[in-house]
Amino acid sequence: MLAISSTAHSKDGLSAIKAPYLGQALPGSTPEVFAPGIVNTKENREVEGMFAPDMNAFYFIRRPLGEQSKANALTVTEYINGQWQESVVKRGVSEPSISPDGMTFYFQKEYMERTNDGWSNLTSLGAPFDNIAIMRLSVSSNGTYYFDTFTKNLDSPLRYSRLIDGKYEQPKSLGQQFAKGSYNAHPFIAPDESYIIWDSRRESGYGSSDLYISFRQKDGLWGPAINMGDKINTASAENYPSVSSDGKALFFDRREKSANGEPTVDIFWVSADIIEALRAKQKTI
Repeated sequence: MLAISSTAHSKDGLSAIKAPYLGQALPGSTPEVFAPGIVNTKENREVEGMFAPDMNAFYFIRRPLGEQSKANALTVTEYINGQWQESVVKRGVSEPSISPDGMTFYFQKEYMERTNDGWSNLTSLGAPFDNIAIMRLSVSSNGTYYFDTFTKNLDSPLRYSRLIDGKYEQPKSLGQQFAKGSYNAHPFIAPDESYIIWDSRRESGYGSSDLYISFRQKDGLWGPAINMGDKINTASAENYPSVSSDGKALFFDRREKSANGEPTVDIFWVSADIIEALRAKQKTI
């Protein structure tokens, strides 16, 4: 059953873009605002961006400035019949993540699946997640869930739950390195589970939320939490990481203070070479 419907439309010049990445040149080691005027606009708040696994669609949450979260719209700029087109996928949702096969979208404790006609209705994750205040859930290629939990004291660690014999196990903590500081949130798990990126507020950071990365070790355990550095992290809040399936770009939100009290938010991107640089650095620690 089709849950969403929207007439695709093209912005001025959008349909003429033929290059990948919505016509944007890949960034270097300094983060840049992604697709200004196309994805990031002055009249809206755009957050939580990610490319689909086939790299032919970029999804993000958009809502008009001054509106509340109920005005959120999961928006897609998609390459169809030789041109980029923009449409609304689902309204009233937040915290999206897409599965490595591109067939499932997750929103907190709900998900929808791709069908021949579009996307299904939202369905609850069910047990054992019913009573967990999940903000963002990320899934690996083998179906393991990695997720955060909102609590009053912002003190819950990142956790995971494996799919065993068709059922998800009771969630387990990823380890103490995922529980330090506060507000450990919004994880992105690499499809092969070789690394995980998330945001956290820590005294050793650069200000508000910073992006951290941890690499899986040869023994299967997770390595230390590594701050992704002063080119990625600033005194503003950095959060909601995702990595393109071609392994070339890291996307994240940067939230800065504004005069009217509503944070100015842009979706940034940067070369994903930083991931391998930090992996190599970890081996020398």
